[in-house]
Amino acid sequence: MSNRRKFTEEFKAGAVELVISSGRSTNDVATDLGVKEGTLGNWVRAWKAEHPDAGADEPGPVEWAKYKALQAENAALKRENEFLGKASAFFAAKHL
Repeated sequence: MSNRRKFTEEFKAGAVELVISSGRSTNDVATDLGVKEGTLGNWVRAWKAEHPDAGADEPGPVEWAKYKALQAENAALKRENEFLGKASAFFAAKHL
């Protein structure tokens, strides 16, 4: 059995934001959050690789995580809306 912990994307994004915006070391932030330094370092490296030219005006990791979550929710709502439209058309045609 694995005792490996799972972290949400929001938690990861918040941890990366702490490292980037506070100027604190990865070790300090990892200790405060109860995460291994290597794990947090991987998250920071991955974010920096995805956003190589991230500047002060670029959205931070938390904003990107929220954006991705909203995109997924939007896609799910679109699928649900399509299904409900088809279902109502089916029942309206059957009722006539």
